[in-house]
Amino acid sequence: MIRRSTTTSAFLRTGRGLLLLLVWLAAAGAVRAQAVHSLGAPSERLDLAGEWRFAIDSLDRGGAQRWFARDLADKITLPGSMTSNGKGDEIRVNTPWTGQIVDSSWFFKPEYAAYRRPGDIKIPFWLQPVKYYKGAAWYQKTIDIPAAWAGRPIELYLERAHWETTVWLDDQPLGTQNSLGTAHVVMLGRGATPGRHRLTVRVDNRVKDFNVGQNSHSISDHTQGNWNGLVGQLYLAARPVVYVADAQLFPNIQRKQVVVRLRLRNTTGKAVAATLGLQATLRAPGAAALPALTQKVRLNPDTTALEITYPMGAQPQLWSEFTPNVYQLALTLSAGKSQPETQQVAFGMREFGVRGTQFTINGQPTFLRGTLECASFPKTGYPPTDVAAWQRIFAICKSYGLNHLRFHSWCPPEAAFAAADQAGMYLQIECSSWANQGATVGDGLPLDAYLYAESRRMVRAYGNHPSFCMMTYGNEPAGKQHIPYLTKFLNYWKATDARRLYTVASGWPIVADDNYNVTPDPRIQAWGQGLKSIINGQPPRSDYDWRATTAKWQHPTVSHEIGQWCVYPDFKEIAKYDGVLKAKNFEIFRDRLAASHLAGLADSFLLASGKLQVLCYKADIEAALRTPGFGGFQLLGLYDFPGQGTALVGVLSPFWEDKGYVTGPEYRRFCSPTVPLARFPKMVYLNSETLTVPVEIAHFGAAPLASVTPTWIIEDAQGQRLFSGTLPARAIVLGNGQVLGEIRQSLGSVARARQLRLRVAVGAFENSWDFFVYPSAQPAASKQILVTQRLDKQALDKLASGGSVLLTAAKGSISAAAGGNVAMGFSSIFWNTAWTSGQAPTTLGILCNPRHPALQGFPTAYHSNWQWWDAMSHASPIRLEAVAPGLQPIVRVIDDWVTAQSLGLIFECRVGRGKLLFSAIDLVGDAATRPEARQLRTSLEQYMASPRFQPATPVAPQRIAGLFK
Repeated sequence: MIRRSTTTSAFLRTGRGLLLLLVWLAAAGAVRAQAVHSLGAPSERLDLAGEWRFAIDSLDRGGAQRWFARDLADKITLPGSMTSNGKGDEIRVNTPWTGQIVDSSWFFKPEYAAYRRPGDIKIPFWLQPVKYYKGAAWYQKTIDIPAAWAGRPIELYLERAHWETTVWLDDQPLGTQNSLGTAHVVMLGRGATPGRHRLTVRVDNRVKDFNVGQNSHSISDHTQGNWNGLVGQLYLAARPVVYVADAQLFPNIQRKQVVVRLRLRNTTGKAVAATLGLQATLRAPGAAALPALTQKVRLNPDTTALEITYPMGAQPQLWSEFTPNVYQLALTLSAGKSQPETQQVAFGMREFGVRGTQFTINGQPTFLRGTLECASFPKTGYPPTDVAAWQRIFAICKSYGLNHLRFHSWCPPEAAFAAADQAGMYLQIECSSWANQGATVGDGLPLDAYLYAESRRMVRAYGNHPSFCMMTYGNEPAGKQHIPYLTKFLNYWKATDARRLYTVASGWPIVADDNYNVTPDPRIQAWGQGLKSIINGQPPRSDYDWRATTAKWQHPTVSHEIGQWCVYPDFKEIAKYDGVLKAKNFEIFRDRLAASHLAGLADSFLLASGKLQVLCYKADIEAALRTPGFGGFQLLGLYDFPGQGTALVGVLSPFWEDKGYVTGPEYRRFCSPTVPLARFPKMVYLNSETLTVPVEIAHFGAAPLASVTPTWIIEDAQGQRLFSGTLPARAIVLGNGQVLGEIRQSLGSVARARQLRLRVAVGAFENSWDFFVYPSAQPAASKQILVTQRLDKQALDKLASGGSVLLTAAKGSISAAAGGNVAMGFSSIFWNTAWTSGQAPTTLGILCNPRHPALQGFPTAYHSNWQWWDAMSHASPIRLEAVAPGLQPIVRVIDDWVTAQSLGLIFECRVGRGKLLFSAIDLVGDAATRPEARQLRTSLEQYMASPRFQPATPVAPQRIAGLFK
């Protein structure tokens, strides 16, 4: 059924229908000067890729001197940027970067002096481009318009310009455009006659009329970089004299139809009769096309708006993460003898909605398992515009159990949407802005109007893609009036286009009109929380969730930027930065590690801190999955964030490659559509206790599971089974918070200290948790060993007589110079120390040799696990250089890569004739309530009583005494 915009159909007779169409037509008019494609590329094109003439206009003289009217002298290759062509300025101390620098110490600290030398600049803030330029640059090409294009509309298509473009054909100006997220499309006008012409494009990448925010990932040097250039498809296209200018498709899965809203262009100057054909085909091998729909229409001069209802048959194939069925609608418009043109529109039959506090896909509950995409592309410095590159990214995301990406303060190119459609990824798109740190919304500045214009362009260009499920203005806004402004913006889009869900912003605020909210409240470490967080301030457990946090909201909650757990730099990555962005920051950190004589430990630091990082992410993700009615999470992130002082928060590198300590299948055990969960009240037990653990499941798969019998196994670190059992068989519906039963197991037969693992399997889905069991009764300590917390006369006499002393420092007793000012906690670093003003902890866990005889009674791997929480919470690390140069500890603490100090928790040395084992962990205080401390002390004492306790490094007693306040 076809409805002309001038009819009084039932749709238009309703107030809401009339409002929607009027808003749609108004939006169409608002962006006509900056048209964007909702359709496939036109068939008749003249490719403009290749060599262009070029000139830098750093003094802004080009306009006044009419550079568009003469041939430019330099050359450049497009698509590309100035940086990818080696154009621009050398990096200097005063390079005018785009992006906030919170820690400015690089500019003045002596330790960075070597990196401020002209010609050899190395910055720690973000990846460093080989060249940098901010200002106007001119791109020019001679074009030949074919004779067959005479009298036809011709458009210039610049897929991704960064960012403001002004275009001339010969000496005729064609206008200025400034979209950051959509193509710049320019109609060439009457001057586009057949024959040779000079096409000139001026590109300006400065913040000018509107400020989206210096840290916005659409422009910031923190991520993709503030580049100048033209990338993606660059072409001229001839359109027929009548053509489909825009098509917006609105699927309705209940009615099994799609409503098609069209704008048809008629450039003949008079009303004409035309024929419009529509036919949908499922993009699948051997799929038959649906019946064609053909209709005669009369086109007004200029633009005609139509609404058409296209039936999708008795069983349309739905789109979701499990069934990414993509349809293609062919639209053919012809009039008289004019050449018809067929346009292809991709769409999916899906409904992304809300039921209570959870998301739904086609009426079924779903849970967002997401990460941020922050526009980091080190090879090119700009986002890829080919589908294959995005297919690779989404395939990797899926391999780690994710179904969702949030594009933080930027909008990706068309290829990303096409690839996400095929992969079944749910995308949250943002309108190119992070209005904070120097920018605001709602205060009447030009950005307020720009966000409406940019969002309209984005929806027009990409709104048909089924993967485009969510939209917001952008990230963490500021402004005195930002709440009323963003609420109005939200409600505008809710009324205009119901194909997706909307929230006012990522991070904050939360308003009642939100379809969903994205908030940092539900996560295990808050910004600025330091050592008071769940993971650092409370003994380890897994029985908490976010119900108390989310109870006050009536719509779905997505936890904002969870994780942010750091890992040590992988210096092997440096060689991979062979494109326009270089890891000079890594070179600085590598130098710092070498200066501390620790270069040989770089790989060990990476692997050990990586294992701790994964443990922290597992805790964060499982807390979200345990929360009944929760909406989902967005990691920051699956891959490293290269800016903001370098935030190495990914289990993947910026190249989307793993780092060697966790694989996709391992990650999916706790991050996938179906995850068994265990609510441990604690992670450390005595063998006199009974393990009591409730078990549940989060299941957001394609369909409920028929009757399954959950099984569980408790095994040791070598995989030897100690206990096993089953839980009652049951069917699993879609949702989380589904109780499977309770595991109760006496630990009395665990006679010695053991690291154990609980594995729970529900059909093909398995998850596991490490926990620790220690004997409730410890053996008597050797009377030959003096245990003390002070290097007093008794301890010195013992050492002088050739005896053995276990010196266990009370928490808070170590001097600042010796390490007492190092902010140590259990978790790895949150985000980084540069942008959190040194938020604790500033360390990355422990590194040890698990086969060292001192640790034989305290089972451990080479990295932190839950049994080390007590030690890290009752100690200050020791700066080992304060004891003896090159001293090798039994247990090392991995320091922040910026300071790269040699830190230890446990070391041994000779003091005079005696033997000293120094524990920076308090093993005495509150020992009755600290089974880990008791067990570690026993292990150390047994080592000291054995013949293997033969420390070699001599240390003067004054050095040991100097460690204390």
